[in-house]
Order: sequence, then structure tokens, then C-alpha cells
Amino acid sequence: MKRPTKDPVDAAAIRAFKSSYGKRASQLPPVAILIAAFNEERAIGGVIESLPKTVCGLRIRTIVVSDGSHDATAHAAKIAGALVCDVPVNRGQGAALRLGYKLARDGGARYIVTFDGDGQYNPDDISRILRPVIDGQADFVSGSRKLGSEETKDPVRRLGVWVFARSIRMLTGQRVTDPSFGLRAMKADVTRHVHLVQPQYQASELLISVISRGYRVTEVPASIHKRTFGVSKKGHNAYYGLRFAGVILRTWWRERR
Repeated sequence: MKRPTKDPVDAAAIRAFKSSYGKRASQLPPVAILIAAFNEERAIGGVIESLPKTVCGLRIRTIVVSDGSHDATAHAAKIAGALVCDVPVNRGQGAALRLGYKLARDGGARYIVTFDGDGQYNPDDISRILRPVIDGQADFVSGSRKLGSEETKDPVRRLGVWVFARSIRMLTGQRVTDPSFGLRAMKADVTRHVHLVQPQYQASELLISVISRGYRVTEVPASIHKRTFGVSKKGHNAYYGLRFAGVILRTWWRERR
């Protein structure tokens, strides 16, 4: 498969990351918890400190990709104990996660768990989401608020989750209940073989690509809480909905070709 041209921003960020951390970056434990963060200085430290030291009996290392933050996100993440890749340009969550996937793979992690830096996800859900991957029952597992619980009451967002889930199920044949949930676990090598290009709203691109390439995909119950600090970076409901729908259709068309 043709790979995207190497991004000079990524290349510089990877060099700086490896130079800063040396063996800590190149000899990661089995599980990398990956957080893409933008202007989350008030929440990120507490989120990192709340993460477990081991998951399913395996050691973890937290990697934070600070996506062009212009506050103290990177510093707060370092103080809390994460390895931080501080990218000077804000390019979007999708670009930050792609960079993080590569850092995790290059460092030798066998499993990747994606987590958010805003404090909305429950660290106790990580083991439930990772367990099917470790046990060989799935290659990719996503949490689902529809199977679990949610504190957010926005009726438009809740309707959007249902509509997007139904759309992906119709297009791919895979039962999906929550295509935008950010807490996911996967074999690290999965990220090497899917084609990811979206700078933002990349959850559906990753999900459809994984399904289309024949990986075993499942969902497990998980919870999502209200934000304690800051505001969502997803934008207004209408804008978010249109962009998310566009990513679904473009990715499905690309993959079926």
C-alpha cells in the first residue's frame, strides 16, 4: 500500500522526541496509552496521574502529543510523568494521533490505547477495553457510551451518535453503536496497515478502515463524563455533524475502491 509522504513537521517532532527521551522512547513497555491534547493544561496532569501503572498485568507508558498547544499543556504532561511530543503547529487530533501511533510502534509497544486529555473518560474502563485484544479475541476494541453510560445530555449530539452508527453499519455491515468514542484499544501493528489521512474527526476514518481491512472489531461498555475544565474542540453541532458525516462517506468510498 502506498504510504503518505513523510511530513516534515512529523519528522522534526519525532527527532526531538527521540533525542529528549533516548531509551525511554525506544524501549517502551507493552502498552502505550496515547493522548492527543490541545490546550488542556488544567486537566491533563490530573488525567495522567489517574491512569493505572499496569493494565491487564502489563506495564504502560503514557505518550502525550501536544498538538500546537499555546498554553502549558506540554509542561503539565511532563510534570505528571508522560513522555511528551510537543508539536509547534496545531494540525488536528487526527494528525496528532497518527504521529503518536508511529511513536508507539517505533518504541516497541505491542498495544495502543487512545485516551483523551480532558478528563471525560474513566481510567477504570481501560482494562475492559484492552482485555479482548490481549486475549486474542479482537484486533480493535472501542468503548461505547450506548452500551455503558454518559453524563452528557445534548440531544443533538446523542442523535448524531445514533445516526452515524447506523450509517456505518449500513455501509460496512459491522454492528456499531458509538463511532465517535475516543477510548479505544488495538494491536499496535493495526495502525501500520490502515490508511489515515484526516486531520480532524478521525474516529470514523480509523473505524471504517479497520473494518474494511478485515480486522476483528468489537465494542464494550464504557462511560463518558462531563468536562470539568475547558470546552470541546469539536466545534458547533452542525459543523461537527457535517464534517463527521463527510469523513464517513469519503473513507467508505476510498476503502471500497
